[in-house]
Amino acid sequence: MSGEKDLKVLLQHMEPILNPGEYVFCTIEDLSQIPEIKQILFFFREAEAITVVVEKKIADQWQWKYTYIASWISLNIHSSLEAVGLTAAFANALKKENISCNVVAAYYHDHIFVSTEDADKAMTALNLLRTT
Repeated sequence: MSGEKDLKVLLQHMEPILNPGEYVFCTIEDLSQIPEIKQILFFFREAEAITVVVEKKIADQWQWKYTYIASWISLNIHSSLEAVGLTAAFANALKKENISCNVVAAYYHDHIFVSTEDADKAMTALNLLRTT
């Protein structure tokens, strides 16, 4: 199945899950700079560099630089990549709480990275979104 497309169903049934750990966004020039690929949460190649997201403790171990420490929230519902409005809905809910978010849409779930100090407030906002 390719996932749920109905926004109302997505909002009613999404289950935000706060994953353990702290995560950071780093940049590297080449994938060969990754000592152990299994430690990488994800990477994305951009024109300027490769953005890599990894647990903070791993970035520290590898002596990679970062400026932003995030908590990782997964929306536990299989949303379709063609679903319309889900990202806007949760981004607006977080905006109302003055929470910045960085979003990754993977095949099965949407993932939201928020500043570690905003994680609890973000979870509250996302859970409230389910009931409205």
